[in-house]
Amino acid sequence: MKLVRYGPRGQERYGVLDVQGGVRDITSEYGSEDGTAGAGASILEPRSLDRIRALDVASLPLVEGEIRLGPCVAGVGKLIGVGLNYRQHAIESGMAAPTEPVLFTKAITSISGPFDDVVIPASSQKTDWEVELAVVIGQPCKNVPESKALDHVAGYAIMNDVSERAYQLEGTGQWLKGKSLDTFAPFGPWLVTTDEIPDPQNLRLWLSVNDEVMQDSNTSDMLFPVSHLVSYISRYMTLLPGDVIATGTPEGVGMGKEPQRYLREGDVMVLGVEGLGEQRQRVVRAS
Repeated sequence: MKLVRYGPRGQERYGVLDVQGGVRDITSEYGSEDGTAGAGASILEPRSLDRIRALDVASLPLVEGEIRLGPCVAGVGKLIGVGLNYRQHAIESGMAAPTEPVLFTKAITSISGPFDDVVIPASSQKTDWEVELAVVIGQPCKNVPESKALDHVAGYAIMNDVSERAYQLEGTGQWLKGKSLDTFAPFGPWLVTTDEIPDPQNLRLWLSVNDEVMQDSNTSDMLFPVSHLVSYISRYMTLLPGDVIATGTPEGVGMGKEPQRYLREGDVMVLGVEGLGEQRQRVVRAS
């Protein structure tokens, strides 16, 4: 099942894709636009997803005309990134492969739609791209064993972990500020539930800039698989429905090129993960 959110920014409604790829509105059948129904239950919890699967999708209202797709999940509480989680990316970064996951956060205000423009700061000279597999939590978990970790996942999506390298690594060197600018976390186009992605460790992922392929790898190159990441993070914080883990990027980022290459106004990024669709963003510069 593929869940989407569509509509103007800040006014998105939940929908589901039908077999023809059309968007069917589920608000009237499921609940509120923010993804809650009955006693505050999250749309991402297993009982809610089962309820949506039981709907007669073909009978739901078809959303017609040109529509904007927003971030595929509403009400994200935490957006947690994982650094240096691909073997080849660690090599190109000139850094030793970590012996345990490297964690950072992105501000939730960085989240944007999968086809929205990416706005780079007027002073930015080193904004970079990073295609990533995003994991969306569906059930609360704390200290969950790795063997049970995937039971707490609602589904998967694409995230572009856009990063301003000078803000991230130079000066005071704070990853948070280099990764948290508005529009620096395009998310979607849809959330694909786990029944459609039985093995998150065997998915091709790729990214191109102006039709030139920059990244082309597979999640099998992860140092720490999804199950380990969910378990590990849950040792340090409770994960709740709607929390998102961006699981790291493979080799091919602009910082790793020789010479280095960064995004410029007018560039177009297209990125995808096998089974999860594609994103497309145009780069604009803030005035």
